[in-house]
Amino acid sequence: MKEAILDNLMDVRGRIAEACEEHDRRFDDITLVAVAKTHGIQAISSVLSAGVTDIGESRIQEAEPKITMLAGKARWHLIGHLQSNKAKKAVELFDVIHSVDSLKIAEAISKHAVDAEREIDILVQVNSSGEEQKYGFAPEAVLDALATIKALPNLYLMGLMTIGPNTDDTDAVRAAFRETRDLFKRGRDLVGDSFEELSMGMTHDFALAIAEGTTMLRIGSAIFGDRAAQPLSK
Repeated sequence: MKEAILDNLMDVRGRIAEACEEHDRRFDDITLVAVAKTHGIQAISSVLSAGVTDIGESRIQEAEPKITMLAGKARWHLIGHLQSNKAKKAVELFDVIHSVDSLKIAEAISKHAVDAEREIDILVQVNSSGEEQKYGFAPEAVLDALATIKALPNLYLMGLMTIGPNTDDTDAVRAAFRETRDLFKRGRDLVGDSFEELSMGMTHDFALAIAEGTTMLRIGSAIFGDRAAQPLSK
C-alpha cells in the first residue's frame, strides 16, 4: 500500500509542477493538503514520510483518533461541513478550519477558541457554483461576512475556500474559481495581509484551480486511491 501511495503522490506532485509551469505559478507557493478521510494511520504515515505536512479530514469523529495518534506530526485541516455543536471539538483538534460557511459557525468557533485560549486559522467558504447542495456564503454576501468575522476574537482569518461545480464543463469550473479569486483579492483589501490563502481545487479540477490562482489544493483519491478500499484501522 505504501508504495502505491508514494507513486501516486509523486504523480500528483508532477502534475502540480506541470500546471504551475504552464500558468506561470511557483510550485512552492501552493500547499498540498492530502485529504485522508476514510484512510488510516498507515496511509497517512506514508505521505508524512514523503514530506507532506498538511492533512485534511472531513469528519471530526473519524479524525480524532488519527490526530491523537499522530500528534505533532502534521498540520490538520478540517475541510468538511461543521455543525455548531461540534465546534468545540473542532477547535481542540484542528489547526485550520476551511469550512466556515455561516456567521453562526464563525461565532461558535470564536467562542470556543476564546475558552481554549488559542487562536485558530480559518477560511470562509464561498458557494461559487450556486449549487443548492453546497454550503457556503453566496458570493454577494462574502465581503459583508468578512467584515463581521474579522472582528471576532481568537480567529486568524486566512482567506477563502470554495468547491468547484459538479460538472465536466471546464469553463464553468474556471468561472467559479475566478469569481472566488476576485473575491479573495477584494477580501485582502478589507482584512489585511493575513488574508493570503485561497483554498480551491481537488483531484478532478486542481489544474484549473492552479490556473485561477489557488494557494491550497485539497487532494484525496489521486493520492490515497479508492476510499472504500482502505481500512480505517491501518
